[in-house]
Parts: sequence; structure tokens; C-alpha cells
Amino acid sequence: MAEPPVRVLLDTHVIIWALTEPQRLSATAREIIESRENELLVSAASAWEIGTKYRLGKLPQLEATVLNFEAQLDTLGTNSLPVSTAHALLAGTMAWSHADPFDRMLAAQAILEAAPLVTSDSVFTRLEGVDVVW
Repeated sequence: MAEPPVRVLLDTHVIIWALTEPQRLSATAREIIESRENELLVSAASAWEIGTKYRLGKLPQLEATVLNFEAQLDTLGTNSLPVSTAHALLAGTMAWSHADPFDRMLAAQAILEAAPLVTSDSVFTRLEGVDVVW
């Protein structure tokens, strides 16, 4: 019996791996991403993070991804998730010692959108309210 469709938020590294190194994804993550019935959300914060890290020289191999980001995401069948005021306020105010602004935003969006976060990053498993899928 097939699993019912899910709505998930993809962590930034999951987007990068799905586009460039899908073999790095877990079997569960790959299955979720490959099923066209699932709703895959990509945060505007992930675009910001990828662009920033590319500019700083941390992701030089992603030039084609950065230059054609939306077209690349279309190949995965994703939907863009803008950053709302509510997302920003929760990201800034949540009682979580993790300081990375991109991770804080993804966590806030996962909570407010009630969307499990597809990630291999264990830092999210310690935050109440974030469902992690890997």
C-alpha cells in the first residue's frame, strides 16, 4: 500500500544533495523527493544561504545551481516558501541556543507550517516542535 502524500520542508543541504549528489540522501529522503505526490517546500532562506555560501567561496561547485536556481528547483517539483513576518519573529525569539540564522528560520518555518523537516542535521532533533525526517 502506498504512503499518503506528505508536505515537507527541505533543509538546504538536502536541496543541494538532491540536485548534485542524490546518492548522499537517505533512502527515505530520496523516496519523499522522488514522489511527485508529495509537496516539497524550499524556503527562501535556503536560497539566501546557498547564495551567501557561494559568494563567500564555500560552495564554488554550485555556480550552475545558483545561476539557474528556480529552474533547478522545478526539476525537483518544489514549491517556494517565502519568509513571513511570523516566521521571522519565531526564528528570532524561540528559546533555542542554536545561533545559525538559516537553521533558526528553517526550524521556525517547519513549526509554523506544520511541515516535517527533511534533514540529516541532528541539531534539529533537539528542538521541540520540529519533526525531522531522514
